[in-house]
Amino acid sequence: MIHHIELYVSNLSESKAFWGWLLEDLGYALYQEWDEGFSYKQDHSYVVFVQVEQRFLEEGYHRKRIGLNHLAFFGRSRLHIDELTTTLKDRGTRLLYQNTHPYAGGDKHYAVYFEDPDRIKVEVVAP
Repeated sequence: MIHHIELYVSNLSESKAFWGWLLEDLGYALYQEWDEGFSYKQDHSYVVFVQVEQRFLEEGYHRKRIGLNHLAFFGRSRLHIDELTTTLKDRGTRLLYQNTHPYAGGDKHYAVYFEDPDRIKVEVVAP
């Protein structure tokens, strides 16, 4: 089991608006808030978001570089994945692999793939 994951973000308020509703939809609850960050918790695991220092903003993030490629979460069901996909589209979120959705991960892998405000890839997969 993962204890926590910490992500540095370029714009804390944009990330809070994006991740807050998503994590709550996935069963997480707001855990901590402070001037430079916030976290959401489910059971014993939590996800932390911290505003990156100005001096580190220039390079930005790219999932093809060394480091994190994507985060994957369990959805509740295939219906939940479909509902989440609609909500993401309504919110103007960049969806990935639309030409093979919802089977971009293979014919037994029902999921939606999308990007957060910093273009971190996120996957939500049906159990």
